[in-house]
Amino acid sequence: MNNIKAYVQENKERFLNELIDLLKIPSVSADSAYSHDVIATADAVKKSLKKAGCDFVELCETPGYPIVYGEKILDNSLPTVLVYGHYDVQPPDPMELWTSPPFEPVIKTTEIHPEGAIFARGACDDKGQMYMHVKAFEYMIANDCLPCNVKFMIEGEEEVGSKSLSWFVERNQEKLANDVILISDTGMISNQQPSITTGLRGLSYVEVEVTGPNRDLHSGLYGGAVANPINVLTKMIASLHDENNHITIPGFYDNVEELSLEERAEMAKAPFSLENYKKALDIEDIYGEKGYTTNERNSIRPTLDVNGIWGGYTGEGAKTVIASKAFAKISMRLVPNQDWEVITELFKNHFENIAPKSVKVKVTPHHGGQGYVTPIDSIGYQAANKAYTETFGVPAIPVRSGGSIPIVSLFEKELKSKTILMGFGLDSDAIHSPNEHFGVFNYLKGIETIPLFYKYFVELSTQ
Repeated sequence: MNNIKAYVQENKERFLNELIDLLKIPSVSADSAYSHDVIATADAVKKSLKKAGCDFVELCETPGYPIVYGEKILDNSLPTVLVYGHYDVQPPDPMELWTSPPFEPVIKTTEIHPEGAIFARGACDDKGQMYMHVKAFEYMIANDCLPCNVKFMIEGEEEVGSKSLSWFVERNQEKLANDVILISDTGMISNQQPSITTGLRGLSYVEVEVTGPNRDLHSGLYGGAVANPINVLTKMIASLHDENNHITIPGFYDNVEELSLEERAEMAKAPFSLENYKKALDIEDIYGEKGYTTNERNSIRPTLDVNGIWGGYTGEGAKTVIASKAFAKISMRLVPNQDWEVITELFKNHFENIAPKSVKVKVTPHHGGQGYVTPIDSIGYQAANKAYTETFGVPAIPVRSGGSIPIVSLFEKELKSKTILMGFGLDSDAIHSPNEHFGVFNYLKGIETIPLFYKYFVELSTQ
């Protein structure tokens, strides 16, 4: 693999153009208006895997969008790496905040990315990071240095809960049998300091509906005499945190893992500038649960956040009404040992119990998933660390992420194998936000690093 850097540089423009073509397809899984585009993206991924060197590629039908499966089996006695990624993307809204159209990819230089970054929805999450694996595989096939078997499982519903993936994995355990699962859907500390995500938070996502009168009412004739669902909803939401930003749902913290002071000290070794953090977000001060640092709040502690709230009249001008209904979408990020279904039920019971009799409350669960922690003494982690060390010149730092990839715990349960999270994105890449982007450096560095994981994983597995 001595020529990997040269191969990446020789094919740099082609690698970028292929990714740009993939990013042009608006594969928004949450909106049925884009269903044709989601299917078209699946087909494009299938073709790219076949062209890269898979002996067998297929679109596997599911109750939802298809899963792209591909494989290259050299010898059943060799280790097998299963690569997971997703080809669907988040909705691009709000459109007016994009500096360039979300599905017309452009490369622009930034302070963090002097070599340029690809601006487009899905650039980092997850088309760019998923496609690194396709190109790394292409390199290993073209240079006859693939050291083991490889399987690809690329889904189209990650951004909406991966329900079809669960269905697929449960029914295809033999097909998906592997020794390690490799995912690039996370980030790293910086372009100078790589990191490996060793923990993920779980997720419980719900929608709440508060209903007052049977119709919108005149706020002059009825105001003060009838409960306003919007007022009630905002009070109920405000009561979900106390003065220390501690979540007030009874039983919420019962199974929360409390890390030792030693473990927290290890986490604190990761480079972090609070001033740069505030500057990047244009905020005067930080905010969160008392007794924890910023990096602890967004990784090892559970949270509850309102993701959207609406009701009544929001058009131009004035309309003096008391709305009949008010709504909110709420997500809870959970830490390992918190069961998302239990937390969803705790939330539902509590939210219904705190509602005044003047309104009716409905709680609708959407989706969720368990948290996950991977050990740093595993062969997979050691292989990833050696790969990062070789390409970046410094060892990777283990970190816990605030994000959620619910299917990781599913993989361990159903496939009995560990997952290694080799992310190459940065916190500043604006995933799920307007102006999402992925550094050209990061994209190419991923292609350069991934083949080394295969090399070291096989070497360590046969020792």
